[in-house]
Amino acid sequence: MAAGILETFDLKDRVALVTGASSGIGQAIAVALAEAGAEIVAVGRSEPMATAEMVRAAGRRLHAIRADLAARPDPNDLVENVVDHFGRLDILVNNAGIIRRAAALELSEDDWDEVIDVNLRSVFFLSQAAARAMLRLSGRGKIINICSMLSFQGGIRVASYTASKSGLLGLTRNLANEWAAQGINVNAIAPGYFETNNTAPLRADAERSADILKRIPAGRWGKPTDLAGAAVFLASRASDYVHGAVLPVDGGWLAR
Repeated sequence: MAAGILETFDLKDRVALVTGASSGIGQAIAVALAEAGAEIVAVGRSEPMATAEMVRAAGRRLHAIRADLAARPDPNDLVENVVDHFGRLDILVNNAGIIRRAAALELSEDDWDEVIDVNLRSVFFLSQAAARAMLRLSGRGKIINICSMLSFQGGIRVASYTASKSGLLGLTRNLANEWAAQGINVNAIAPGYFETNNTAPLRADAERSADILKRIPAGRWGKPTDLAGAAVFLASRASDYVHGAVLPVDGGWLAR
């Protein structure tokens, strides 16, 4: 019985596309999926050299696709690149995201558009292209969106980011409603306050960092590797009856 349970987390012979996999959360998720058996496709603006080394160390292959999601690349081309290289696509992790910090009275239209394009628009159209390929090739698939604490809360000085991540949670539920009966699971992970490039300004502000730590029951900032288990679960057969869920990995932040 125990072996059967463990087998449901096995990602052998699966292919996972992870956006923004060069560092931070995306890198940790890509490596975790590789360690569970998946081949990895990394989509991003830079060459994921460190990620590729870690994936190879796990005995898996990594195929890199250079693309700037803010420039609106054709999502169908990205997905077909994956299919041409590996012959299938089973898992999509929409991790790539950007943030622009400014008071709402000062936020520019360009910054608003760029954040919405990367964090929300690209997620929908890449998910659409991936779902079409999944249904055509195997009739099933897993899509994991990386939400945020600001999918639940308003935040300050991050209006476009909050709007995009709140919208992403709603989109996760909408796509789950439409695609669950067709064999595609759409779910989300909501990281709390993690040690990433996006949170560097917060961690550099001693007062703000102390205030954040006081609110986290675990008493520390999250590390990208803290997301590994949640990602493997939502990518695997273990989550086959999980649809439209958002899994906070936040050290207890939302419980306060």
